Amino acid sequence: MATASTASAPQGATERSPKANKALGVGLAVVSGLAMAVQGRVNGQLGSELHDSMLAAVISFGGGLLVLLVVLSFSPKMRLGLRKLRDAVRNQTLRPWHLLGGFAGATFVAGQSITVPILGVAMFTVGAVAGQTVSGLFVDRAGLGPAGPQPLTPLRVFGALLTLAAVGGSLSGGFGSHGAGLWLLALPLVAGVLMAVQQAYNGRVGATSGSAMTATLVNFVTGLSVLLLGWVVSLVLRGGPTAFPHNPVLYLGGLVGILFIALASFVVEWIGVLLLGLSAIAGQLIGAVLLDVFVPAHGEHLATATLVGAAIALVAVGIALVPTLTRAPR
Repeated sequence: MATASTASAPQGATERSPKANKALGVGLAVVSGLAMAVQGRVNGQLGSELHDSMLAAVISFGGGLLVLLVVLSFSPKMRLGLRKLRDAVRNQTLRPWHLLGGFAGATFVAGQSITVPILGVAMFTVGAVAGQTVSGLFVDRAGLGPAGPQPLTPLRVFGALLTLAAVGGSLSGGFGSHGAGLWLLALPLVAGVLMAVQQAYNGRVGATSGSAMTATLVNFVTGLSVLLLGWVVSLVLRGGPTAFPHNPVLYLGGLVGILFIALASFVVEWIGVLLLGLSAIAGQLIGAVLLDVFVPAHGEHLATATLVGAAIALVAVGIALVPTLTRAPR
């Protein structure tokens, strides 16, 4: 699979040196992380105003899918990519479960809608960081991404453990002000664990199809299917939304999702799953803290413990990045 992904490298990748590709890939991954933080605030606010978190997640994924379907009608490359995926599944060069990355995306978006209004973007992000960093170690080691197996180093492991310490530091003050139970942090933790798997699977789909947008479309179809099922259950148990907000910005979470999923699918071949995850995490942490400082949810202020936890997690990301950025290309 790694050999095949090299043959279908993103256009322009072969025109630059491996170091240039890695530097550009890290920069784009940071941008994708910033987009994830913005999406968290948008989806969280929409869920809060709807009083229906699952519907907010459905609207986010559904809006993104509608845009992708419009693009599909004008994009021969996306349609060719879908045919390549069909053939790859038939001849078993791509397994059916590689198309299920959207399940992780659905979990992430649902977690945003449910927990961000209560915990804030920074607290949600620190929890997701812990799950994503630790999971990224095992995902890269197992070679689930298109770049194949990546070695573990002591600094990588130490960086992952330090992110867990950052979560512990955030817990010392983050929950006390909300009176919330530990179960709230379980959602971003699980979402973070699954996010690393999603990046690996979407990278394989993008490499096989030759189109990052095709991988994004598959992701949105799977994710929306899961979220619709979850919303139907929620509708039966809790009822529907109380009112629909008039602010059009709150309905743009899906567009932001397209941005970071497409970027991740595009650059994962250059930098691997762990480096992609760590770079995106850095962008998430920076964006989340800025959002909670300048546009806090419900007028709440960023807790000092959460800010310290985010800073520790950002340092941990830098530590884990060092051996990956300095290692000579294989």
